[in-house]
Amino acid sequence: MKERLLGKTPSELTEIAKACGLPAFAGKQMAQWLYQKRVRSIEEMTNLSKQGREALSQHYQVGLTAPVDVQESRDGTRKYLFPFESFFVEAVMIPDQERRTLCVSSQAGCKMGCRFCMTGRQGFHGNLDAAAILSQFFAIEEAGQLSNAVFMGMGEPLDNWEQVKRVLEILTADWGLAWSPKRITLSTIGVLPKLKLFLEESKCHLAVSLHNPFPGERLELMPVQKAWPLEEIIGLIKQYDFTGQRRVSFEYTVFSGWNHSPRHADALLRLLRGLECRVNLIRFHAIPDFPYKPAAAQQMELFRDRLEKGGITATIRASRGEDIFAACGLLAGKHNIV
Repeated sequence: MKERLLGKTPSELTEIAKACGLPAFAGKQMAQWLYQKRVRSIEEMTNLSKQGREALSQHYQVGLTAPVDVQESRDGTRKYLFPFESFFVEAVMIPDQERRTLCVSSQAGCKMGCRFCMTGRQGFHGNLDAAAILSQFFAIEEAGQLSNAVFMGMGEPLDNWEQVKRVLEILTADWGLAWSPKRITLSTIGVLPKLKLFLEESKCHLAVSLHNPFPGERLELMPVQKAWPLEEIIGLIKQYDFTGQRRVSFEYTVFSGWNHSPRHADALLRLLRGLECRVNLIRFHAIPDFPYKPAAAQQMELFRDRLEKGGITATIRASRGEDIFAACGLLAGKHNIV
């Protein structure tokens, strides 16, 4: 298979250009074609010589992958299905007034094994490379309208940090999409070694999957608590400044009778004390063969109010796309390609 150009930096493209007999400045031209003009074929790069394009085409391709299916929810949310190698992944476009937010996948399946997540329950099938991740931005119908991105789709972004880091650079660089980092949020269960790199090497917002402030209870549903304890994750985050434009939030899926009592709220307040942050309360979406049920609206509101009274901003996130299995924890891909 020909190597993909999508996902490469200008310096890498410059080396490719020179190897194909093109002048060095052709690398910058290729970056413009890929990320600003968003071409789908080398033949469209018309300011490169015909001979140069032919040389490039012998070993390279743009590498954009188109979705093979799209489903639309009653609320306007759209779920796209992408084929990558021997597996499928899903990306979700969420409309909200003038905003168009893309929920991006970084892996096929996931290694983290969270029991309440359909992606985690299917196991791990592979990392997506930068071209596969960028295809989710470039190949959907709303590509030119996207206002924000959240790396909250299939997979743990920090478990594929090198490729995700490359995509974040392309999204925010002047030679790329030139997005502000404030338009991007990365969600993680807290892969400690890579979390430190993310905090130091990126200015994008951070969201942490928390779900329970008590280590033993969190471990029941999130095996990663054993490898990367929540207390260490919070301790690391508190070493960084979130009082300016960069934000940190905590995702908290609420299960009926399990994690929304006053003692849970008070423990959460103690855990996050001194940290400028927000807690997003998420209604659990029921999945097969799982013992816990979604919390009632009143239970979530009481929990939110106790957090707010204790000094932490807390919001109940509106569920989007549940009818097409596009909501939090429901992404799994339809089937594997045979």
